[in-house]
Amino acid sequence: MKLVPRIFAVTLVLICGPLAQAETYDLIVRHGRVVDGTGNPAYFADVAVTNGHIAAIGRIDGDAKREIDAKGLIVAPGFIDVHTHADEVAEMPYAENFIRMGVTTIVVGNCGASELNIGNLFKNIEATNAALNVASLIGHGTVRGKAMGGSFMRPPTPQELDKMEGYVDQAMRDGAVGLSTGLIYLPGTFAKTEEIIELAKVASKYDGIYASHMRDEGTGIYKSLNELFRIAREAHIRAEVSHIKLSGNSVWGQTEKVIAAIENARAEGLDITQDEYSYDASSTGMSQLVPDTAREGGHEKFRERIKDPEQKSAIIAKMKASLKEHGRDNYSYAFIAEYKHDRSLQGLDITEAAKAKRGSDSLDDQIEMILEIESNGGASGVFHGINEKDLQIFMSQPNTMIACDSGLREFGKGVPHPRGYGNNPRVLARYVRETHTLKLEDAIRKMTTLPAQTFQFKDRGQLREGNWADLTIFDPEKVQDNATYKEPHHYPSGIPFVIVNGVAVIKNGELTGERPGKALRHTPSIQ
Repeated sequence: MKLVPRIFAVTLVLICGPLAQAETYDLIVRHGRVVDGTGNPAYFADVAVTNGHIAAIGRIDGDAKREIDAKGLIVAPGFIDVHTHADEVAEMPYAENFIRMGVTTIVVGNCGASELNIGNLFKNIEATNAALNVASLIGHGTVRGKAMGGSFMRPPTPQELDKMEGYVDQAMRDGAVGLSTGLIYLPGTFAKTEEIIELAKVASKYDGIYASHMRDEGTGIYKSLNELFRIAREAHIRAEVSHIKLSGNSVWGQTEKVIAAIENARAEGLDITQDEYSYDASSTGMSQLVPDTAREGGHEKFRERIKDPEQKSAIIAKMKASLKEHGRDNYSYAFIAEYKHDRSLQGLDITEAAKAKRGSDSLDDQIEMILEIESNGGASGVFHGINEKDLQIFMSQPNTMIACDSGLREFGKGVPHPRGYGNNPRVLARYVRETHTLKLEDAIRKMTTLPAQTFQFKDRGQLREGNWADLTIFDPEKVQDNATYKEPHHYPSGIPFVIVNGVAVIKNGELTGERPGKALRHTPSIQ
């Protein structure tokens, strides 16, 4: 019997459906104009977020748990402020004055003053859950004061220098992004360049940065720049000029010369950058009007010196000489921001304060007023001494970052510098929209990718798939700083959404109460 193969017909049933199922995201920002932080032209796109990261940019057909309609708005990376004095962020974790400016990452520990134990700083920030991301420098003044027991007018001993190097080394291991100096402040003002070089070498081992409030931003600025260049050269470290400016009308108009000095250093192979705030006034302690040597050792020593007629006369002579050197004949440029001993003087300049308290605004009475303030514990001040044209020229330089040089603000307290409420919005309103000093894309770059690259923040500062979802969404026609020198306690307008690590901290212009920020530890890579 012959076997015949049987052929079985097999019918394949295809179940037709969509080629790919729509992906679900945590958040989609739709219809916005994306400025990605690189300086490239803006473009229209949606931005999707999943698990705190940017998942997609482009035309997104998927759905999401939450959506933001950004029609008419700019979608930018969250702003990064590399020069702040918000060191108490663990105690004030909402950092509202910063996040309302669109700032999602800050660097603390500037001007030589920081927490000594950077590891504990980060642990406290994580325990508190700050609303924004926080990185820190290690302050030279802090380690000098700890190692030397005070602000002594002398070099450290070899043993003290070893201690200082140990503090810096530990800070870098704990995640500090670099070393900062404040060379107009005690005790840093007494440090020799060689001391700073040795400490900068320690930070350099971990590829940290050296950020300096230089010794002089007026007539001695070129000598100060040369010191910074020498430290960068001999320590083999990247260097940052903090809040670049020409302070005092005797040096106004010398921006091109300053820029040439920096560019020559860069041409030599040094990695030099700078940051700047968008105001024509600075802010620091009123004590800076008093000679360093008079303040060495603290307020008790200072009080003893001004009780001695001969020492007091020498102090007054130095103050008058300094005033003349800076092209001024009185202290009307210096305003009292916060003075706990007598709050009635807050908001007044020194001439007004002297008239109110002493009945005379003569130069001698102005100086007596300053000495009285210092003897009573000191005050913070706002100092008008920057030329607007100089400011714009520095701002337009490709290596200038935008940074506010402010601390955290208690709303309504004192008469502080308005930069703590309006720095970034002021750049977007005045210097982009009004004066056209910057193009929008360039301004955003100075607030995002440039600081992220300079301070080595990985996966931040640019709208790119895979990066952390730090976003600032604003109306380019309505963004506005509202804080003024006379009335600083006003939040900016025109920034309806700020997102940190994928979570909205500002929603429809209101504080959400969310605190999704992270401690940004610099990853040590010993060289």
